[in-house]
Amino acid sequence: MNFSAVIVAAGASTRAGPGAPKPWRSLGGRPILRWSAEALARAGAREIIVVTAGERLQDATETLAGLAGWKAVAGGATRAESVQAGLAALTAADDEPVLIHDAARPFVTTAHVERLLAALAEADGAVPALPVADTLKRVAGVITETVSRDGLWRAQTPQAFGYRTLRNAYAAWPAGAEPTDDAAVVERAGGKVALVAGDPLLMKLTYPEDFAMAETLAGGRRITRTGFGVDAHRWGPGKAVWLCGVKIDHDQTLIGHSDADAGLHALTDAILGAIGEGDIGEHFPPSDPQWKGASSDRFLVHAAGLVAAKGGTIVNVDVTLICERPKIRPHRDAMRARIAELLDLPLDRVSVKATTTEGMGFTGRGEGLMAQAIATVETPL
Repeated sequence: MNFSAVIVAAGASTRAGPGAPKPWRSLGGRPILRWSAEALARAGAREIIVVTAGERLQDATETLAGLAGWKAVAGGATRAESVQAGLAALTAADDEPVLIHDAARPFVTTAHVERLLAALAEADGAVPALPVADTLKRVAGVITETVSRDGLWRAQTPQAFGYRTLRNAYAAWPAGAEPTDDAAVVERAGGKVALVAGDPLLMKLTYPEDFAMAETLAGGRRITRTGFGVDAHRWGPGKAVWLCGVKIDHDQTLIGHSDADAGLHALTDAILGAIGEGDIGEHFPPSDPQWKGASSDRFLVHAAGLVAAKGGTIVNVDVTLICERPKIRPHRDAMRARIAELLDLPLDRVSVKATTTEGMGFTGRGEGLMAQAIATVETPL
């Protein structure tokens, strides 16, 4: 389902202690604003409007550099004015879902977004919320009352609404009044707002101590990805073959535009697949003469660099070579060592195996060699 998003990042963050306003502070090595923008983009947002203070528009450009599908606009003196500025900047159709999100809630995920969008099928709006678990006290200097928590929920963001529904509800909101959230605006206009399961990770960073907790969470917000690669090359006249970065004397060689190292090609594709970066042919087209005869070491190191650029880590790689000849076992340790060196991995995280097809198929007939590879990668969520 198409949806758009407005990220509200125009507040002064007066309760957060000294330093820059919350959206511009670093969390896990990235500005807090970027956490939310990247998460909503991953979830499929067609358009993202970032609403910030007028003097921070250039900061937004720098903070979100490289991220597509967004633009920044200046907000107003209140949150409600900022939300309306964001709505006015959208190009959404009247019935398109729009998510309103506080930049200071950096741990939003695709799962949160999917729950909200699903709830809009039966309601005018949807809000993630958690039941109040703590005992509530009313205080006027001292405790004056213990308040029942029955039926009380903590509303979070993002909150989802139809574009026209929210725009019209704000148009009807009393001038000078300040709603505590967008759901309150739709509720007052008579809209039906559903609750969906909230998440403690959708915490709002408000006080100085919140940032230390978020920093701990940010360090653990990682996802494990797996990629699979396959490559095959035909045998041709030659005196040696490159396999998994090792040159092996042989009465034939593999034919290819580069050095035809099927093992490293399959592994490169596995790593690229794990991070969603296409395949080896997109990065190193065989039609490009600069890669003619090139060492496949370069391809593998390039893929590893893309993982590092995403803040990721290659955890483990496993290559299987499928051929009748040459015999792989005498060279396996050298292959593992070379791959470990190229990827800067401990040797016990690199596996190289070999098998035959018992004389069946093109590998069994000695027409070519095939390689398969699996790579496990961890990246920030």
